[in-house]
Amino acid sequence: MGWGYRKSIKMGPFRINLSKSGVGHSVGGRGARYTRTADGRREMTFRIPGTGLSWRRPMGRRSDRRRPRRRRG
Repeated sequence: MGWGYRKSIKMGPFRINLSKSGVGHSVGGRGARYTRTADGRREMTFRIPGTGLSWRRPMGRRSDRRRPRRRRG
């Protein structure tokens, strides 16, 4: 089992996340949050407070979200 490190610093709606892999940041409130991770990934998280239900959507390049192209020929 490996070692890890994680620390979060809150400043109002902003949050700085420190981890073994680097520094990330996020902004938002209880219902919605935009995050940029230490490795550069971006995502939006939507939550229903008090229920434990959440939905997360990656915000990568547009080509990452498209269906694969059909081959011509």
